[in-house]
Amino acid sequence: MKNYQLLLIIFSFFISSAYSQIDESNFNSDTIKNRLERLNTKTPIELYFTPSVEKTIKRYLKTRLEFYKKNIDRINYYLPLFEEQLQNQKIPLEIKYLPIIESRLEPSAVSKVGATGLWQFMFYTALENGLTMNSYVDERMDPFKSTQAAAAYLNKLYKIHNDWNLVLASYNAGPRTISRAKKKSGGYTNYWNMRPFLPSETANYIPSFIATMYILEFANEHGINIYEKEKAILNTEKIRIKDKIAFEHISSFFDYSKDSINSLNPSYIHGIVPGNNKNELRLPTKLVDSFIMREEEFYNFAKSEFDKREKPLPDLYSIDSKLIYKVKYGEFLGKIARKFGVKVSDLKRWNNLKSDNIRENQKLIIFPKRIPKN
Repeated sequence: MKNYQLLLIIFSFFISSAYSQIDESNFNSDTIKNRLERLNTKTPIELYFTPSVEKTIKRYLKTRLEFYKKNIDRINYYLPLFEEQLQNQKIPLEIKYLPIIESRLEPSAVSKVGATGLWQFMFYTALENGLTMNSYVDERMDPFKSTQAAAAYLNKLYKIHNDWNLVLASYNAGPRTISRAKKKSGGYTNYWNMRPFLPSETANYIPSFIATMYILEFANEHGINIYEKEKAILNTEKIRIKDKIAFEHISSFFDYSKDSINSLNPSYIHGIVPGNNKNELRLPTKLVDSFIMREEEFYNFAKSEFDKREKPLPDLYSIDSKLIYKVKYGEFLGKIARKFGVKVSDLKRWNNLKSDNIRENQKLIIFPKRIPKN
């Protein structure tokens, strides 16, 4: 019993110490309301001071500040990148905070349902917005290309909804869910009037976005030194790759960290860049200069390293040629996967299947590696 009481006292001490570091004035309702009103004058996204928004802001002030402070280098690197791409497509710059709640700024993040990258693109949405996915590359993980695609997609959603709160809700739940919520609500077109008719995740999505935006827009007041530190990642440039290379070849030949190369190029899922003169690699500017000077020598080195490998690399196949396959009697996912040279996990991901169960005459979307003869 005494040990339990001692642990309780120690726990209470740490909790009180953590909260004592937070300026209590930041929890004042009038302060939050006034700051939101100031933000409202700067953005076309309507920011309402509602009980759910206030509650989320106060909760984030208690639970998320440490995350922002620990990841300040990542925030300082990605936010300017997002701003540039959003500005190019005339998207409100405050949307730059969306990937923080989508992926916690992890370019290789993959959700339980397969949403991938900083912007958490689902497979088909990514394809529809110009991103490439094949055996080597998943551009959903490319910070630059995925941000361009996200901006294009957000513009499409705005043309549908003409309201940025509904755009954000639609980004989370999909346009059909928002349309159904409109009908259920009796025709409301304002997010806050439709909110009771939305799924709980989407109902909480806008308050989460506003809370994240609020805290980082008033970063100094919350003890976050945003943009004051130098960027954690060096100035970089893109270079077009002519022949197949691996990250380990660059690391070995130019004496540069393989992990650093991977962090700049997370979309190359096997650490291999196909040599079709279409793929680009992002490298520090100094390394690009060295690459250009010793290009031919490096490609010869990479080829010799590949020749030493015992196992062949997987054949590159692009997910461009889609076919619709009707399930025949007695077929199951494993049999269909073998027929087309793909994985069961791919079939489930392409068709949003939550189990291995399929039925006769069910239509499946397949991006085949091979076409069976019969």
